[in-house]
Amino acid sequence: MTELDRPEPAPPRRIPLLIFAWLWVAAPFAYGLDRLIVNLLKLFQG
Repeated sequence: MTELDRPEPAPPRRIPLLIFAWLWVAAPFAYGLDRLIVNLLKLFQG
């Protein structure tokens, strides 16, 4: 493999943006999973 075939890593300026984007998606998803589990436990416990 030559130097030209390797993909470049993300520039350092983009790393905070990537972290922010992942958190923007992951935080509501985690909250939704938490609420789902809590409600399922309530439903099946009585």
